Amino acid sequence: MSDLKLPEGVRVRVGESPEGVAVDLADAVAEFLAIRLQDAPRVSLVVSGGSTPVSFFKALSEKDLDWSRVDVLLADERWVDEDDPASNARVVKDKLLRNRAASARFLSLKQPGATPAEGLDAVKAELTDLALPLDVLILGMGNDGHTASLFPDAPELAHAMDPACQEVVSAATPASQAQKRITLTWPPLRDARFTALHLKGEDKLDTLKKAASDLDSVMEMPIRAFLKPGLQVFWSP
Repeated sequence: MSDLKLPEGVRVRVGESPEGVAVDLADAVAEFLAIRLQDAPRVSLVVSGGSTPVSFFKALSEKDLDWSRVDVLLADERWVDEDDPASNARVVKDKLLRNRAASARFLSLKQPGATPAEGLDAVKAELTDLALPLDVLILGMGNDGHTASLFPDAPELAHAMDPACQEVVSAATPASQAQKRITLTWPPLRDARFTALHLKGEDKLDTLKKAASDLDSVMEMPIRAFLKPGLQVFWSP
């Protein structure tokens, strides 16, 4: 880790195992949400899909919070039905929205429509009551430097990454991906009160080093837009 040069104010938390890091992340998220729930009528928790967060979901689902006041949503989603193996919503419902977290409200980014563009208005309607800024954001990262569905080869990337973008969500149709997608845009992601980047494996560490080496080239590796003071990186081999 000594050759990882991140901006000042980015905190890196390293664990010996993915399970240990998952517990540490769950502890940090639960503590932050508990404090927010003292003042806010509802709080938001934005998570990412894939296999890496599964242990984190399981640990967080056991936390003693007033989950009935927590809005859970994904940072992005593949435009597939929930019974599709590629659905991130299915993983969130199976692994996170159980145990004590079963009473949380899930806001789905997948709505009726043949394409993300067709379903975009329905997604916006689903998120009407979502309070901004977001409270907790847990990001992942691909080896191409994408995060959420902010892919370098998505034709919608310039719109979704525009600091002045007024839309909370955007369609994403990167040629490199088998499925079309829907993603939260950069402005709401950027402004989250607590942001963590959850990574596992040496390959992700190498990608993070590459991203940190040229922070200005955001469109080549969109994760660079999040490497800023306040970010917490949770990594394990």
